[in-house]
Amino acid sequence: MKTFINILSILALGLIIFNATKLNFDNLFIGESKIAVITILALLCAILLLQILRISKKIEVLSKSKN
Repeated sequence: MKTFINILSILALGLIIFNATKLNFDNLFIGESKIAVITILALLCAILLLQILRISKKIEVLSKSKN
């Protein structure tokens, strides 16, 4: 599971970098740049959720080892 989460995080980070190249800072909310901004925000949310999942799995393992 840890490997899967790491792979997804790396893929999301790569997609953020790719979409950052599509940004037009003069017209950030028009056309292709608007799609890139939305995608970057969605990928940041996905990375946050993956990190929460990783921490919850770590807590689960620690609570099982104490019992």
